[in-house]
Amino acid sequence: MGCRVKADVVSPRQTLVKRALGGHAAIGLLASALLYIIALTGTVIVIHDRWQRWEQPNVPEMTTLSPAAVQAAVDAAVARETGKPATTHLYVRMPSADLPRATVTTDSGGWYVDSSGRIVVREGHGWTDFMIGLHEYLHLPMTWGMILVGALGVMLCALVTTGVLAHPRIVRDAFCLRARQDPQLARTDWHNRLGVWSLPFVLAVALTGAFIGLGSVGATLLAKAYTGGDTLKVYANIFGHEPPSNPKPAPIANAAAALRTLATQAPGATPTYVIIHEPRTLGQHVQILVEHPRRLIYGESYFFDGAGAFHSKAGLSDGAIGQQVAASSYNLHFGNFAGLPVEIAYMLLGLALCVVTATGNSLWLEKRRRRGLGGERLRACWNMTVWGSATLMVWMLWLSAVIGEGAPLALSFWSAFTAAMIVAAIHRRIAEATVLRRICAGSVLLTAVGHLVILHPGIAEPLVIDLIAIALSVPLLGWRLRAARRSRSPDLSGDPELA
Repeated sequence: MGCRVKADVVSPRQTLVKRALGGHAAIGLLASALLYIIALTGTVIVIHDRWQRWEQPNVPEMTTLSPAAVQAAVDAAVARETGKPATTHLYVRMPSADLPRATVTTDSGGWYVDSSGRIVVREGHGWTDFMIGLHEYLHLPMTWGMILVGALGVMLCALVTTGVLAHPRIVRDAFCLRARQDPQLARTDWHNRLGVWSLPFVLAVALTGAFIGLGSVGATLLAKAYTGGDTLKVYANIFGHEPPSNPKPAPIANAAAALRTLATQAPGATPTYVIIHEPRTLGQHVQILVEHPRRLIYGESYFFDGAGAFHSKAGLSDGAIGQQVAASSYNLHFGNFAGLPVEIAYMLLGLALCVVTATGNSLWLEKRRRRGLGGERLRACWNMTVWGSATLMVWMLWLSAVIGEGAPLALSFWSAFTAAMIVAAIHRRIAEATVLRRICAGSVLLTAVGHLVILHPGIAEPLVIDLIAIALSVPLLGWRLRAARRSRSPDLSGDPELA
């Protein structure tokens, strides 16, 4: 008599638990994907000034802009506003060592100006602006997007803290790297070692990012408690008080006189921005942001009336400690201090954070697989997140170059990213890490070569960026090429750790 084997019966409760765990894992993957995108875009925009020069290399450049030239730029911008809705602010960005070119910007757009203040060409660095927006608020409505990014900063702080506490020997093993051992062990070591080496940096950017992103929440709570809900009064205690508005028409403010007055109030000061609030009204006033070398603060604000007479300064450089801390968080987060060496360090540490984020999720997915929890779709989606998001960022640069100003970069990116994730979940073979990595590297290589051939940049920085992009993309194209030829099986083993 044959022996019957009783089939396992899966109860509805077990099915519900399995689906709940799958949903929990998917939510974790989504949060990790957003953290990775923020880390990647943050790494890129550390040199956002240099990307602007890369996008428009053939723009007049200068080291200084005289008060008369600033006034000429203001007058030219105002003339272009004829027949348009009144602009609420007018900005003149002064040339600096990082970006030796000047711009004038209104609510209608921005233009580059020459050394005499004459408008020469419209600003065309939409891709750089797209990357900044993706990092700062994920192209959601700005307030809610910054709150989400701030919350992710808090999450990153928690991940770093718990990661250190979960590995008591993590500091002792800081220089123990078994890169040629079992792939899972090598990934673990890369994750832990880079996590230790970049720990101070990650905590600094996570804390400052959380502070910046959640600042609106804190301001709202303070406003409800102390100022009757007026958040402007809360911000005024940090960034300076503005005079009352008066919408009656008036000639444009005298920015040149304000700059000359600044020279007497703060001898040797280097202005970075000249801002006219509510231009061409009786309530207009001029704000000049001044750089303070060897300080972390982003600058000190000096305020002048429409005729250029000094009114007050914000106190960011010598006011309350809280003001100075708030003004220092921005440069500390974005690496906008001490020039190119700090920018290079921030980019390298940012890349380390990207690797830690990628390998962390890869290790988790591999553990799920070994426990028999499946998750092939999640692994395919993570591959697509790591390499697909980077590729799409490059492709958005192509879209910007083809369409020009007004290209729907944010909509295109998120639409394409969502579609790519759906395709990866349905057709897992498409999301092989090796294939996606080569597509990404090939896109970067094609972009760099195309930029050199088409634009013929006449300044050094864009050339250097192109050469670095070529030098990085070529090895990526050949990475593990022999191993890929030996192996015919799909690369879906959770290898997005830049495998």
